[in-house]
Amino acid sequence: MNLTDPIAAGNTAKVYLHENRVVKVFHSHLPEGEAAVEANKQILAHSCGLPVPEIVGVTKIDGRQAIIMEYVKGRTLGELAEADRASAEYFMSLSVDVQLKIHTNSADSLEPMSEKLTRQINASGELSQKQKYLLLGKLASMSNNNRLCHGDFHLNNLIMSKHDVTIIDWVDSSSGNIPADVYRSYLLYSQVSSKLAELYLRLYCQKSGLQKEQVLDWGPIIAGARLSENVSSERSGRLLKIVDQYCTAP
Repeated sequence: MNLTDPIAAGNTAKVYLHENRVVKVFHSHLPEGEAAVEANKQILAHSCGLPVPEIVGVTKIDGRQAIIMEYVKGRTLGELAEADRASAEYFMSLSVDVQLKIHTNSADSLEPMSEKLTRQINASGELSQKQKYLLLGKLASMSNNNRLCHGDFHLNNLIMSKHDVTIIDWVDSSSGNIPADVYRSYLLYSQVSSKLAELYLRLYCQKSGLQKEQVLDWGPIIAGARLSENVSSERSGRLLKIVDQYCTAP
């Protein structure tokens, strides 16, 4: 398969368009089986009746793991909102409706979110042993259920094609707690714009009946876990500030 210029690139893979298929080629340092795990998560979401690109196959390209999937033509809601800022609330409201549909599904076969968060907190080199202890203690005290959580839900992972919205990038999905998944989205938005983050949180709480405090209570746990991701665009200082507000509270 001759792949030239990627249409997207991230921490784990590069994405190509080839013969009207999307080909996601994983970086060589990732553990064997990573592509299959992600593909199975997407297959699960598809089986729930959610608008998700269909998996065509899992293979290897030049020795690297790869997923071949359906190509969905369109623009992301993020691109549409950026092009028409007056309609930002409309696109955000549309995205919340999609996320609410995700959260109606159970996901017993996926990794429990609590296990994933525990692993990430323990792996963070920027957290002290005391901070890890306190965060893991807080995590253990939180209620946990088996709702399907996307884990990386934001406007740029939603593609509008005609009048349908397709959800992409299921690599971070898990079985867990809805307010935790909502805080994760809130944290991602706040990296870009506090105004956008507050709009998202207000709309989700209005539509779902969740209380804002239920979501924000997950702040130190999700922020601490994100430190392990080493995302180049993320500022570790702001994440540590969220953690410190909890860990140094009287």
